[in-house]
Amino acid sequence: MKLDTSKEAAPLYIQVKNDIKMKIENKVWNPGEKIPSELDLCKTYDVSRITVREAINELVWEEYLIRKRPKGTFVLDQSEQFEDSNNYYTHVKGFTFEMNELGKQATTKKAEILIVKVDSTVAKQLNISAGKNVYLLKRVRGTEDKIMVFFKTYIKTTINLSSNPKDYYGSLYELLNDKGIKISKFKEYLEAGMPTEEVQKELNISADTPVLKRVRKSYCKEFDFAEYTECFYIGDQYRYYIDFNTTI
Repeated sequence: MKLDTSKEAAPLYIQVKNDIKMKIENKVWNPGEKIPSELDLCKTYDVSRITVREAINELVWEEYLIRKRPKGTFVLDQSEQFEDSNNYYTHVKGFTFEMNELGKQATTKKAEILIVKVDSTVAKQLNISAGKNVYLLKRVRGTEDKIMVFFKTYIKTTINLSSNPKDYYGSLYELLNDKGIKISKFKEYLEAGMPTEEVQKELNISADTPVLKRVRKSYCKEFDFAEYTECFYIGDQYRYYIDFNTTI
């Protein structure tokens, strides 16, 4: 395939991603099938390995592909979607827990719970059809003396949630745990960027204030539970810590 390198064209990694996605959707590559190596894809599309890796990373996130080290990258079989594997963490570190680790008290400044119809992007993350009703929980959180983060959480309506915003001033994951929902799989990524108008308003920041966007999906197969969250942290108010335990 020859990619479009004109100024008006989509970024190369998006073009590669879309072509791979089309092959999967058209059953050129079937569920469970191993796709060509990164080097082979570089030759096919005449692009760098970084470009191919970006495309694959997005398709892994969107659950078209799955990495199985050291075997390679495969088209995701939906029966594997909820399997425990080394590709997923099984412990969700929520904001309340993070603040407790730092010796700070997490507070919620504002909460709002709605039922909305999802667009195709959010629907894909929750594995439902576009236009379906879901819960949308919006929260502004921080510590006692400052605002730090704006959360937008979409939750499937397969569970019953309270319509009282005050019920969401504490930890969401503790609330879910009280309902017997224990997260069996979650994925997340982080990226830096600039705030949208909505984020500027909720966090009371200017358009040129950098934010850290943290996107998370979590599931509990037993309850048919799925959650998709977009978190927007004020860049100079937050640090994200990752602990690794290794065995040699």
